[in-house]
Amino acid sequence: MALGTDTLIEAMPASMQTSDAGIEFAPDGQVIVGPEFRALEAAWIEGVAAMARAGARVIVDEVFLGGADSQKRWQKALGELRVLWVGVRCDSAVAAGREVARGDRVIGMAESQADVVHRGIVYDLEVDTTHAESMECARTIAAHVS
Repeated sequence: MALGTDTLIEAMPASMQTSDAGIEFAPDGQVIVGPEFRALEAAWIEGVAAMARAGARVIVDEVFLGGADSQKRWQKALGELRVLWVGVRCDSAVAAGREVARGDRVIGMAESQADVVHRGIVYDLEVDTTHAESMECARTIAAHVS
């Protein structure tokens, strides 16, 4: 199963994006989260962990805006499960260009998040999509898993 932050945000009630207690995407790309979002996120993380404990093989595409604290929330929920922590990096200028091409992101988000999402995170493996194609990165990850 492939899940991620976008999965959570798409499933949230629309009111979560219109309340200070939910999640806000600022014009400069900054993401601001409130207590209602954090509560929903905590439940979602526990749910993903429960699926993994039940035998589902899960890939989570997560953006650690809170740095090490974000990873710690997942580590606590995942507990004893075997986890491969993969950092996916990309030069901020390249990421910004891809952001414009996608057309579904707030311009500036990629650049503002490029470094902060890796701050204090401990990875088992890192890939860099600046010059490597996504399939090449996927093969690197798959080789590490097997």
